[in-house]
Amino acid sequence: MRKVQMLGLCRFSYLGLRGFQVDHDDIEERRRFLYDPERLARRWFWFENVVLPGLRNQTDPDFSVVVMTGPDLPEPWMTKLRECCEAVPQLKLSIVKPMQYHLPACWHAVAPHIDPSVDAIGHFRQDDDDAVSVDFIARAKRDFNRVYPIWKREGRASIDYMRGLVLRVTEQGVKVEPRMIYNACAALTMFLRPDEEATAAHFPHWRLAHHMPGAIFGDKIMFCRVLNHDNDSGAVGPSYDFDSEPGNLPALLAKRFRIDLAVINQAAQNFGKSGAARPQVVSRMWWKLPSSGLRACN
Repeated sequence: MRKVQMLGLCRFSYLGLRGFQVDHDDIEERRRFLYDPERLARRWFWFENVVLPGLRNQTDPDFSVVVMTGPDLPEPWMTKLRECCEAVPQLKLSIVKPMQYHLPACWHAVAPHIDPSVDAIGHFRQDDDDAVSVDFIARAKRDFNRVYPIWKREGRASIDYMRGLVLRVTEQGVKVEPRMIYNACAALTMFLRPDEEATAAHFPHWRLAHHMPGAIFGDKIMFCRVLNHDNDSGAVGPSYDFDSEPGNLPALLAKRFRIDLAVINQAAQNFGKSGAARPQVVSRMWWKLPSSGLRACN
């Protein structure tokens, strides 16, 4: 039986010199932006009420998510993050100092958790305000067998679970939109060999076909993409509606993600913030992959 390690990367307000789509003039301006107390309170709410329930309740508990942050993350958030990672064995806290380039920083966080004995590693990005379904880990491991011939030939293969829910957060509350989204970041899995020095962050999801072949499965709702005031990117990406209505949305969120819609809806109203669109300039930074010669954008 093929052995697959599922390994996620979650960047929680990591203070790096690059890797952001929202521009800042210098690192001190970025520090003020990231570490604003009200912003961090909102980020922690989404992490605690959107991200963690799905991870805590995975039907297959054999996975790891590296939670990456900087050494000067303010209190009480650093303590909260440490306590959370101690309480949830699948979460691995990685304290990474600000580095000149973002992708080496991501590799620095993930590399200690690579299992070299496995056949393949299913890398995925876990944004700190998005959710994966409770059967995501089990499904990805099982579906690796479906893309195995591609992976064996190419050394890389991806699986795009494109059926999901977009949660638009505004001062009026949370609007739930069923969407079929091509290569949404959440639940997008990239199977690499254990000796490849790369993470899911090395492969921009909107350009993934440049880097590897893959498969699309759209049969089940597998992710929630939360659009809120504090997103680095407020774009949904190429997408379209479901062919039919998914039914009772509060019940669906509770069943598939363990998300309480009433709780996050009230919080959105209390935050009193507009949606994700912002006027900042979007930048595109380019780096070379360390071992493959491919170029990646983040």
